[in-house]
Amino acid sequence: MGPTPHIAVIGGGSTGAGIARDLAMRGLDVTLVEQGNLTHGTTGRMHGLLHSGGRYAVSDQASATECIEENRVLRDIASHCVEMTGGLFVKRPEDSEEYFQKKLSGCEECGIPAEVVSGEEARAMEPHLAKDIDKAISVPDGAIDPFRLVVANAASAQEHGARIETHSKVTDLLVESGEVVGIEVEHDSGPGKRVHGTEGGTEQIRADYVVNATGAWAGRIGDMAGLDIEVRPSKGVMTIMNIRQVDTVINRCRPKGDADIVVPHETTAILGTTDEEVEDPEDYPEEQWEVDMMIDTLSELIPMLDEARTIRSFWGVRPLYEPPDVGSDDPTDITRDFFLLDHDERDDLPGMTSIVGGKFTTYRMMGEQIADHVCGKFGIDADCRTADEPLPGSEDFSVLRDYMDEFGLRSPIGRRSVERLGSRADEVLKTDGPNPTVCECEGVTRAEIQDAIEGSGSDLNAVRIRTRASMGNCQGGFCSHRMASELHSEYDEPVVREAWDELLQERWKGQRHALWGEQLSQAALNYALHATTQNRDQDPADGDPVDFSAFDSGRGQTGGSVDSADVAADGGTNGY
Repeated sequence: MGPTPHIAVIGGGSTGAGIARDLAMRGLDVTLVEQGNLTHGTTGRMHGLLHSGGRYAVSDQASATECIEENRVLRDIASHCVEMTGGLFVKRPEDSEEYFQKKLSGCEECGIPAEVVSGEEARAMEPHLAKDIDKAISVPDGAIDPFRLVVANAASAQEHGARIETHSKVTDLLVESGEVVGIEVEHDSGPGKRVHGTEGGTEQIRADYVVNATGAWAGRIGDMAGLDIEVRPSKGVMTIMNIRQVDTVINRCRPKGDADIVVPHETTAILGTTDEEVEDPEDYPEEQWEVDMMIDTLSELIPMLDEARTIRSFWGVRPLYEPPDVGSDDPTDITRDFFLLDHDERDDLPGMTSIVGGKFTTYRMMGEQIADHVCGKFGIDADCRTADEPLPGSEDFSVLRDYMDEFGLRSPIGRRSVERLGSRADEVLKTDGPNPTVCECEGVTRAEIQDAIEGSGSDLNAVRIRTRASMGNCQGGFCSHRMASELHSEYDEPVVREAWDELLQERWKGQRHALWGEQLSQAALNYALHATTQNRDQDPADGDPVDFSAFDSGRGQTGGSVDSADVAADGGTNGY
């Protein structure tokens, strides 16, 4: 047998990490590169739904069947990332009975367990559902933590010998004699950013094969070699509420449209979503009317949403793909299936394959097909094991109850720590030193923060992704400085301040369309804490006092326009 092939995987979302894990487990030499943190793109901007397939049971039954198959796999291999909330497709009086029956039949045809429940039974499950809900279909939807899942896949790939490079942007494809032979990468040289591999600068990574798993960015990678990859990015806006108004995934039982799902996720509920085709996957932020529409429309299903506190909004871009011979003017009609594009067969350019389309729930299946394809290129006979071998943290999830007893973790904070860490709880939580709570909203302790710093360096946004610290109701107002202080023993002051500023900026940018009522008060308080008390805006001590009148009264009294967002944005280069 010849030397082990070296595979370069571009993209650190769920698909890229899944591909890297699968290839590494089959014994190939793998390098994964991602332009930001893991989950930087679409994966980090999803609503956290573990699909049962019910949403596609009428419109796209092939995708629905894939979803229920992978739903069962992920429950087994990623148990510490999944909460089986169950799901309800609820019908209001004005919704079509014909479509309700099509949904029920579609679930049966796709092998999705489904049961009709009455409106009374649905409200017994979820008391805050509207009183005029007629009935519902119960399906095995769930909630999944995309950050934890991707980190676990990357960790598993690394354990099997893969090299994982974050903050490493591909600037060119290396093409020689009509064949792709590698990638050129610009590593971020920011202090403390890099914890593996080359410290900053440009690197040429030679590879026997390149896999383009960049989702909505696949066309940009293709352009580097003159390839036309017909990705049609579709923007979806989501809004995060301060508590879980429901503990079950609530879907509106009608044809796909805007604002038709509520996903309970950790301590919050995520409202979704919109579906708008865009040209640039990075240049279409959400608008105020989209957030208002989300709340107004979903309040028809859950009336208390109308008065609930909104803590932030965000948007992601679906990497939809439509084969050139199909053609559709409506992105909602494009299949959610995935496609493997072999550029040797398709474009007469050997050395690279792109994978486009698909959904988060089917990431592992996509990784398996790509790994099969790559192994076939090199005549390697190696079975896929990713559906059978648990991810790190999920090896033996039954130990959680033992950990709870052993550590005396009966408080909500203790329970949440163990739920996040899974079977890693023992190695992380056993500490000789004090273990205070750093983030009260999400129940994250010093031990978890330090464990994340060991894996992420000084990048506090990467620490956030691993632990959920700063992602709760205060959005970092009361914990971001504590997170920064945990860096002090390993990093000097300039590195810590830069990491702190980046975290504040990341937390702030999702709040600008949620500034009304109590959230407006929270934003003003956070501003006072960080920009003034801690001088994070770097104003001189004798500068002008904060003009709190710039924070208006927000939604409901200003017609949806949030003047404070513009005020804050003008002075928000350091987080506020």
